[in-house]
Amino acid sequence: MPVRIVLAEDQPIVRKGIGMLAQAADVEVVAQVNSVDEIAIAVGQFKPDVLVTEVRLGGQDALKSLEHLPENQTPRVIVFSSFGNPTNIARASALGAYEFILKTANEDFLFHAIKAAAEGKSTPDDSLLVTTKTRMRKSSRLSTDSPLTNRETQVLRHVSMGLKNREIGKSLGISVETVKEHVQNILRKLDVNDRTQAAVWAIRNEFI
Repeated sequence: MPVRIVLAEDQPIVRKGIGMLAQAADVEVVAQVNSVDEIAIAVGQFKPDVLVTEVRLGGQDALKSLEHLPENQTPRVIVFSSFGNPTNIARASALGAYEFILKTANEDFLFHAIKAAAEGKSTPDDSLLVTTKTRMRKSSRLSTDSPLTNRETQVLRHVSMGLKNREIGKSLGISVETVKEHVQNILRKLDVNDRTQAAVWAIRNEFI
């Protein structure tokens, strides 16, 4: 039985290419969507094994839509994107994606990941998501004289990568309110005014 996927992609040539290759890989594209608003609708209607999505669709944030997928029907998610900056990878990880694959990858790599996701396999250790998550959640401090606690260190790494409070909470398994408290403590301890200044401090101190 083929793996059933919903493909969220706004470039016609990419949609056509994946559609043509899917059948030979024993993968069925049950729906194609090209806007953020259509993702949750298609997932709810077709109940795919895997959602394959770009980071942005039509200039909108497609990753944000992952927070609004039907809770009892959420498929595993593979982000297949041209936008491979660290922030996008970190956000995909925080939002529970299975894998992040760049569009420069071989098609066999993509379809292997789709099948592995559908079979419930663990994300490979060398995955962009796993290596990013490991770095983001690393609890050790930069130095013994760091003013931050281990948890504040973790939160600062997430802040420096551009994640929002809700995404940080999902990544670390803590509430949004707790994230806000940690962020306030970080700003106070580093004597900075906002998240941007905290991120600059982290970069200057080779924190990320």
